[in-house]
Amino acid sequence: MAQFVTSAELRGFADQRTASEQATIRKNAASRSPEGATFLSHSSKDGDLVVGATIVLENHGARVYVDEVDPEMPPYTSAETAKILKRRISQSRKFVVLTSKNSKDSRWVPWELGIADGCKTLANIALFPSSETAYDMAWAEWEYLGLYHRIVWGRLEGHRSEVWMVLDHKKNTATELAAWLRN
Repeated sequence: MAQFVTSAELRGFADQRTASEQATIRKNAASRSPEGATFLSHSSKDGDLVVGATIVLENHGARVYVDEVDPEMPPYTSAETAKILKRRISQSRKFVVLTSKNSKDSRWVPWELGIADGCKTLANIALFPSSETAYDMAWAEWEYLGLYHRIVWGRLEGHRSEVWMVLDHKKNTATELAAWLRN
């Protein structure tokens, strides 16, 4: 059975790294070009989960872009921020939303997902759900979130052990995460 990663597990992935390594992961994700990268959208309230999600994605071949300290961003959010984000999203190859209970209350996460939905195919967008428990999937069904594939952990046909995969929950099919990131 497919499971969401828990917030505690994402924090644990980050905690396996030193503070210096975590800072480097954040800096690299924010300073690289979004051109051809995987744009990682997230609530500012979930900053403690970003390093763990970045580690998972990059361990499977992604070059993750996070906008939080992009040097081109203005110091305060404005229309210029929105203009830059639209450009960054369209430049990226894949769009991943790190979702949690905080996502729906974010002013930017739903907007960024709407921009991605308008400029990318559904095949290039995925939710990376983080929940309090691995089987707590109910909140991810909120309205429009049901449209998108999910990055989950579980058994994938043809594999001996559990793997990270991108699940099409409507068709009950999945693609290995590394393969999804390459396509």
